[in-house]
Amino acid sequence: MKLAISTASPQLSAPLDARFGRCMYFIIIETTTRDWDALPNPAASAGGGAGTQAVQFLTNQGVGAVVGPHFGPNAFTALEAAGIQIYSADNGQADELLEDFIAGRLEKVTQAGESGRHGGQGRRR
Repeated sequence: MKLAISTASPQLSAPLDARFGRCMYFIIIETTTRDWDALPNPAASAGGGAGTQAVQFLTNQGVGAVVGPHFGPNAFTALEAAGIQIYSADNGQADELLEDFIAGRLEKVTQAGESGRHGGQGRRR
């Protein structure tokens, strides 16, 4: 499965970016082989609709799951419609978050909310 993590820089050790739709990069990792690539987010400077534009970009990349800190209602709805699993973390580096994802330590986001989390879920354990 391809996993996308929102980051501010193009390194596997990059910290999680606080913005999903407007993050600077997506680190996209094939979880079975751990091959990865850093792709600039084409929606980072969008005037509006950055979340849904980012989802379309990730859909085109064949992503099956995402990790980010906050998902707005439009991004959440677009991710859900695209069949992309949504996981939330408050902090961490992309390489650490990959390990957390594989080990099942990240909370799955199942409902859009003010911060994109449901009932406080999504915090990195």
